[in-house]
Amino acid sequence: MKARGFRYYRPGSLKEAVHALRDTGPDAVAMAGGQSLLAALNMRLSNPSLIVDIGDLPELQGIEEVDGVVRIGATTRHADILRNAVIGKRVPLICEVGSHIAHAAVRNRGTIGGSLAYADPAAEWPAAMVALQASVILASPRGERVIPAEQFFVGLLETALESDEIIVRVDVPIPASGIITGFGELARRHGDFAIAGLVVCTLIDKHKLIDPRIVYLGCSEYARPAVNMMRALDQMEIPLSNAANFADALRKDAPSNDVPGLRGETRQKIAEVLTRRVINSLERPK
Repeated sequence: MKARGFRYYRPGSLKEAVHALRDTGPDAVAMAGGQSLLAALNMRLSNPSLIVDIGDLPELQGIEEVDGVVRIGATTRHADILRNAVIGKRVPLICEVGSHIAHAAVRNRGTIGGSLAYADPAAEWPAAMVALQASVILASPRGERVIPAEQFFVGLLETALESDEIIVRVDVPIPASGIITGFGELARRHGDFAIAGLVVCTLIDKHKLIDPRIVYLGCSEYARPAVNMMRALDQMEIPLSNAANFADALRKDAPSNDVPGLRGETRQKIAEVLTRRVINSLERPK
């Protein structure tokens, strides 16, 4: 299929971009890398009357560390994030997670802001940002607002983004001393969306998990803290030998809904194995 007709506009500033979105209304959509949007257009899952190209706006670019926070501009390419020395040193989990995103061609064009705005439940960035307790900064003609990542995602492919808002950047707090992070996912083929995966941030004291923060991808309608699993695993000794102590919690956080080509029970089993594998591989403090 081919996309329906639409108007194309490349603004010269963020102010011009948000005003174009406001003036056109819900039929306008912002585009940066286009890796998700172009596919949706061609399949006619998205039918905007106006595309506002924000890919070259300087206000949305760059990575910097400010007051204990790593700021990542919304139009920063996945590949640039993986190569960034500040992120590699301060929040290495981001590099670990980002290396699993699609293929090199997609990572060279796709942007973190686009991934968050599209909010695919099997995408890596939404889960990572919720796990890291990041904040999403949005701009509109009314000014800027800050929203925690775990409140930004509200449903399947749905976010708190208003029709006249654009993601400006993501602010990721540098994990506190002692926080240990882990990530794992399973896809049918390298570069495919994950069947299941999880991001973990936790303290470990005397072989016990302390206040673990867990976010699954591919297992629920949107990225959110796995609150039942977090309660079940808190104070639990590692290594985890089996799922007996968290199986019920996992079923609540990763419901067994069947999808074409994959039974829900199979996904739950994969999530169970990945949970034990990731947590048991965490590097404990020496």
